[in-house]
Amino acid sequence: MPVAAPSMLSSSFLGSCYSPLVPSPLLERRFVRHLSCRGGARCGLRELPKWSTHPGGCLPSLGHGREFRPSLDLVQFKGRAREVTAQAGISFLLPALGVGVFAWIMAKVLESKALEIIGGGSALNASLLPKLTELEKPYKPYPLLSNRHVETIFATYFRSLPKLTYRRECLTMVDGGTVALDWPQPEVQDPKAVLILLPGLTGGSDDSYVQHFAQRARSKGWAVVVFNSRGCAEAPVTTPQIQSALFTDDMGQVVKHIASLFPSLRVYATGWSVGANILVRYLGQEGESCPLSGAVSLCNVFDLEISSEDFHKGFCRVYNLALAKGLLEMYTKNAHLFKNGGKDFNFPLIENAKTIREFDDGLTRVVFGHKSVDEYYFKASSCRSIKDVRVPLLCVQALTDPIAPERAIPRADCEANPNCLLVITPYGGHLGWVAGPEAPFGCPWTDPLAMQYLEALEEAATDSPGFTKAQEDDGGVELASVSTRKSTERPGLME
Repeated sequence: MPVAAPSMLSSSFLGSCYSPLVPSPLLERRFVRHLSCRGGARCGLRELPKWSTHPGGCLPSLGHGREFRPSLDLVQFKGRAREVTAQAGISFLLPALGVGVFAWIMAKVLESKALEIIGGGSALNASLLPKLTELEKPYKPYPLLSNRHVETIFATYFRSLPKLTYRRECLTMVDGGTVALDWPQPEVQDPKAVLILLPGLTGGSDDSYVQHFAQRARSKGWAVVVFNSRGCAEAPVTTPQIQSALFTDDMGQVVKHIASLFPSLRVYATGWSVGANILVRYLGQEGESCPLSGAVSLCNVFDLEISSEDFHKGFCRVYNLALAKGLLEMYTKNAHLFKNGGKDFNFPLIENAKTIREFDDGLTRVVFGHKSVDEYYFKASSCRSIKDVRVPLLCVQALTDPIAPERAIPRADCEANPNCLLVITPYGGHLGWVAGPEAPFGCPWTDPLAMQYLEALEEAATDSPGFTKAQEDDGGVELASVSTRKSTERPGLME
């Protein structure tokens, strides 16, 4: 008798499935050992003599979001005499066959993927790449966590929390606004360098990804400080202005202040999401005069207009609502400052905002004097700043990021700028990257790579003869208060 084929499995269950050319085991072993670079550049890996033979020296496009639908036609059993036996055999075979098919599908879905590396041909990056041994490994997501949304949400709620204790310094900016610097305790004695961390939108020193990277940098002998923007991580709001992807003045003052505290050390920075956008905009604005010695950008939104478009599609509406809620809470706690701020804020739109765009239209664009939210997003996007960056910069993006879309990544500008190195992972979600030896509950896959990059920069700078650090003033900031706080609360979704 005929037996119906089981229901087909799709990406909504198995995760965001790719449809690459699946290499043979021999070729796969080659992909594990060899990296391909944009434009056929050899990336300076002296120990890797062979390279991909695909056109342009790159791996075939992986694509994303495609459904994987295997078809399975079972054998038809004929003849009444064998009908009972066939049914008994099917009842035994189907579970085993189902497990086998599922295992085969998962093996294909979670197959190790090569990384896309852009900008490896410059002299700077050619000297750094041999030290970035994390790039020699293929990217393999943790089983059942390859879906872009599952990975993003899992990392938010289930990633472990180091629960660091901080010494908090509240600084008064030149315009009267306030930011909070959190120094993990105990502080490193005789540090080799200083690292500033910039969390994402509405994020701060409580976020698990921030704490994990702070802990790693401290274990390497670096002094670490988390820069909490206005209103974030309970930083006090003292003027009618909260965190903005556009505003870089605070960043400039904070960098100068920290550099003045460590006059003999080089200062670096790492940013995530909107924090990465602020960091890259700052690097571009400073150009040749930038006091930072290097930087890392992770999950940068790059183009706020494109990100805003995707925020209104599908499941991304959940992130949109969550972030808008976080911004609204900041505003509500300090509403009196805005209502007495003397600007034409749209208070009904702000107080009923269900999306980031509505909040930015009612408040943020008004703070900075833009006529429309689209004009504000255009000015605030860091994709146009890459070409002006004059210090070493590592950018790491995920092909499956639902908040920082792949089409917003400025590939051409990264490739054209010899100071930039761009790495794109085949999976990762937003601030997820649940992969690597510490997955699923440990640090993101990016942490070892980012730390290797920073250590390589510091080693190269240390070996450079005649290096003297430029003396910086304190940025004109004033120390408003010092306190101790323990990070024990887990932030909510995308906060």
